[in-house]
Amino acid sequence: MTSSAAASDTRLFITFEGIDGAGKSSHIGALADAFRAQGRAVTLTREPGGTPLAEKLRGLLLADAMDPLCEALLMFAARRDHLQQVIEPALARGDVVISDRFTDATFAYQGGGRGFNLDVLNTLEAWVQALPDGTVRQPDLTLWFDLDPAVAAARLAGAREPDKFESESAAFFARVAQGYAARAQAQPKRFARIPADQPREAVWGNVAQAVALYLKAPA
Repeated sequence: MTSSAAASDTRLFITFEGIDGAGKSSHIGALADAFRAQGRAVTLTREPGGTPLAEKLRGLLLADAMDPLCEALLMFAARRDHLQQVIEPALARGDVVISDRFTDATFAYQGGGRGFNLDVLNTLEAWVQALPDGTVRQPDLTLWFDLDPAVAAARLAGAREPDKFESESAAFFARVAQGYAARAQAQPKRFARIPADQPREAVWGNVAQAVALYLKAPA
């Protein structure tokens, strides 16, 4: 990250993605602090969640059994409120918006993990994230923490009481990882792959480098 780029008023929407246990959460606050040190206002948020309504839906999604279509619909309902109430107003103010997960997680978990119809997810994405100019809201930069599912599972073991998704099988998380890889392959300019099997300091170095490269890239 450079001072001149980070201190600009350029709208910036960054997301952190990866399977449970990939270690992304420990770097989200550090990136927010780095932007604040450069004079930027930062909005930190998460999915599912980020608004009172979306947090209520998060509780249902992480605890209650439901079929994949119901799961996807609730995810996108929460996302719609999140966009309208938090993300779009923050971007309009010129904030750096950093979100712990966004739509890529739905394609990875519901599309990859659950095997749900990707065409339906594409349609929901186009509806829910539509902007007035006819485009679809996407992150400017997605930091994808890529980690072997077996390593991620070992990290999670005994860390806390697992939620519905964290309790899934190794095969499920292998499919989720494949879902992330497919999403990254389809939109390579937006994704920065972060090898998450390194020491924490090395992972942070990769995060900082990816953000710096994005900020230096021509518009």
